[in-house]
Amino acid sequence: MSTAEYTAATIDLDHDTPEALLELFTARGWGDGLPLVAPTIDRVAAMLAEASGPPDEVIAILQPRAGVVTRRVVAINAVLAGCAPNTFPVVLSAIRALARPEVNLRGVNATTHPVAPMVIVHGEVVERCGFNAGTGGFGPGNRANATVGRAVRLILLHVAGAVPGSGDASTHGQPAKYTFCAAENLAESPWGGYAATRGVLEPSAVTVHCGEGPHNVHDAEAAGDPALILDKIASSMTTLGMNNAPISQAEFFVVLGPEHARSLAAAGLSREDVSSYLYERARLPAALFRRHFQELAWATWIKIVADDALLPMTGHPDNVRVVVSGGPGKHSFVVPSWGMTRSVTVPVTG
Repeated sequence: MSTAEYTAATIDLDHDTPEALLELFTARGWGDGLPLVAPTIDRVAAMLAEASGPPDEVIAILQPRAGVVTRRVVAINAVLAGCAPNTFPVVLSAIRALARPEVNLRGVNATTHPVAPMVIVHGEVVERCGFNAGTGGFGPGNRANATVGRAVRLILLHVAGAVPGSGDASTHGQPAKYTFCAAENLAESPWGGYAATRGVLEPSAVTVHCGEGPHNVHDAEAAGDPALILDKIASSMTTLGMNNAPISQAEFFVVLGPEHARSLAAAGLSREDVSSYLYERARLPAALFRRHFQELAWATWIKIVADDALLPMTGHPDNVRVVVSGGPGKHSFVVPSWGMTRSVTVPVTG
């Protein structure tokens, strides 16, 4: 699309007010129901100035509608969401990650399950763009966190076709479908950055994980006993009601608060030790799985064990992903995946 074509495709509003824009979007079935920032030519240009590639180059195809994504399309939605221009490369990178085949975005968007992409931002870009990695990072009050997560959702609505009732069949939906974004608390992680464990060594990165809302885990014992902390986390992972239960490729993101992370590291546990411990402890009898699920997307070795064997909630310790985020307080949380999806970590690029 040339600049002239783009200009010709713009819509002129009779009244330059937030109310007029919201009414227009509501009438056309666009938006997420919240007030929006008008994507004027100047605002979109300011976003595109933060990217390095051609504005109208196709950078992704998003399912289920096979929507075509360009930098300009992402920029328009980033403006609508209220993003600051310097966060634009993070939004671009998150969308590239979601388009990867292992994410299975068609399934993520079309399922009746209340799945939403969780976006975790890593590295240098966190401080430069003002992402919140500390207290309340997954809640309200921070522009970068809130608007980047919202921009991702608007692109899924407008481009992927994940509109409730047509492209999004989620029975109830969930609040994380508005925005679900925070940053890794690298300053308080005793194990270094998460992105490097996924082979991404660039200064800034972004992870997308399509899952449920956070399942809080509270262990406030003064001594910070690692077994007590991890056993509580394992208990929150061990439930038949989550979509993960019958799927051996399913992932769990364990987002440790800094206090829990310090207690675990002080006992000599590595990130891999935490994953392995939870893999071993988050288990249920095979007979219980077989009673509750007619269809079991299990690895072959899991299918042949005896009924009294204790089976893990996922097929491999590496499916338990551990990252540190949040502020003071003896809390962590678990985000089970939708099941038939894999998380992706990519460098932040424009």
